[in-house]
This record gives sequence, structure tokens and C-alpha cells, in this order.
Amino acid sequence: MRVSIASGKGGTGKTTVSAALASIWTEAVGTPVVAVDCDVEEPNLHLFLRPLITDTHIANIEIPVIDVERCTRCGSCREICQFAAITILGDTPMVFDEMCHGCGACAAICPFGAIGAGARELGRIEEGAAGAITFLNGRLRVGEAMSPALIRAVLARLEALLVEREAEPAPDVICDAPPGVSCPAGAAVSRSDAIVLVTEPTPFGIHDFRLAVDAFSPLGKPMAVVINRSGLPADELEGICREASLPILARIPDDRAVAEAYARGRLLPEVSPAYRELTLKLAKDVASFVPEVRHA
Repeated sequence: MRVSIASGKGGTGKTTVSAALASIWTEAVGTPVVAVDCDVEEPNLHLFLRPLITDTHIANIEIPVIDVERCTRCGSCREICQFAAITILGDTPMVFDEMCHGCGACAAICPFGAIGAGARELGRIEEGAAGAITFLNGRLRVGEAMSPALIRAVLARLEALLVEREAEPAPDVICDAPPGVSCPAGAAVSRSDAIVLVTEPTPFGIHDFRLAVDAFSPLGKPMAVVINRSGLPADELEGICREASLPILARIPDDRAVAEAYARGRLLPEVSPAYRELTLKLAKDVASFVPEVRHA
């Protein structure tokens, strides 16, 4: 089972929940776990899990390289590129690397075979382990804008890693998705079996929670909710959950002890025995709300 922990906005406690679930998943559910940080612009899951990184891979995006001797300047590549990453200025074909999404359409359509493949570095993928937890994350190169491409590369590495370990008991995957509802978040949750939305009962939290529900509902994946900083009036938030038939799996209190633990990079189950029980129950509830996936 693959679960993405997502949110409509940053700062709601998404990584807190991801790290807490990963730390206690095997004890609660009985299966090994892979923790994946897909918030490639600002990865911070490692701050809580403290993995030992054992492998680093450079992730590239494929970009077109034009053979000016073979190119006839017919313009087919320019016409098919949706991102204006390739054009012809005067008699000179040009590629704007930073705008290229690496789809390869220009090379595929070129009737003269004048476009080959080059590469631009997106960032790097790190993998390792935090105790029994297998860890994987991506780090976007400074200045790089194509975070969805790196997220897809991280998920592709996850697929390869799972194939490499197919002789072992199949792990569950907990993915810490990037905040927001745009392309990076969509790329992160696209291969998940279920989505857990973390939100908070503040005006900003409620506003962005609506956006997240609207954005992710069309994916048709099971969704559930964790309310963080619970304690403020949450009638509107709970009303949205009722309207969208979203189960609320847990309420994490607005507790100074939790904030202090977060500031020190400590895990939620470490705050107190009560929070450990809360996290154990949450892990079991997350696992059980998609039973058809777990037992497929």
C-alpha cells in the first residue's frame, strides 16, 4: 500500500505526520515501510527520521540537442513544443534548456532526425535507512524549476528499489508530498493508493483544505483527514469532511509539547505515551481505510 501525506498549504504538520507514521508503522501494521520525501524543493523528513544516506544518484532531465547540419529549419519542433522551449531565430535553431519539460516530442516529430538527446541536471536522489525504515528523498538543484520531473525520478527510483527487493516482504510506502495543489503535489500523489490530508482549523487551513479536496477528489483515490492543532472551533472543517465523505482519522491537539518536540526534531510518538498511542491508532486506521489495496 502506498499512502501520500498531503496538504493544501505548508506548515500544517504534514511532515510531522509522515515521520510519526513511518517511525511506528511496522510496529502498528506489521509490514516494513519505505519513507519517501517528495517535497523536493524543501525536503525535511530526514530531520526527523535521521537516516544514514548510503547512495546518491544524480537525476537528469532529457533535453533536445539540435544537429544544425541536418536541421532544415522546417519548424516542426517549434510547432509541437507546448512550452516554447525550442524555436528558430533567423536561421539559427535554439533550445531554451530551462523551459524544456523533457517530453521528447520535438525529437519524435523531426522528419530529418536532427534532434538528439542531451541532459540537464535536475537534482539528486538520496537513499538510505533510518533503523528498519528504508528512506528515499529528492533534492532539487538550486534554481531548478522542474520539481515534478525530479519527483517522478524519485518515484521511478522507488519502483526500482521495490523490484530489487521483491524477494523480501513487500513494504508499505509513506510519501511526504509537497504542499499545495499544483503540479508537484499532483506528481507526488499520482501513484499512491490513498491520500491522507493534514489540515488545521484556521482560516488559512480551511481555505487551502477546500482547494486540496477539490484538487485531489477527481483522482478517485481513497482520502482521509488528520486535523492538526485541534482545539480551535472546527465546525466548518468538519462540515467539509462530511460533505466530501472524508473520514477524520485523528485529531492532534494544539499542544505546546508537540510544538517543542517539532522544534527539536523529535517524533510525535516521543512526546508522551498518549501521543505514542495516538500515532499507533492512526497508523492502524490509515492501513485499514484502504483494506482492498492491502489485501490485493
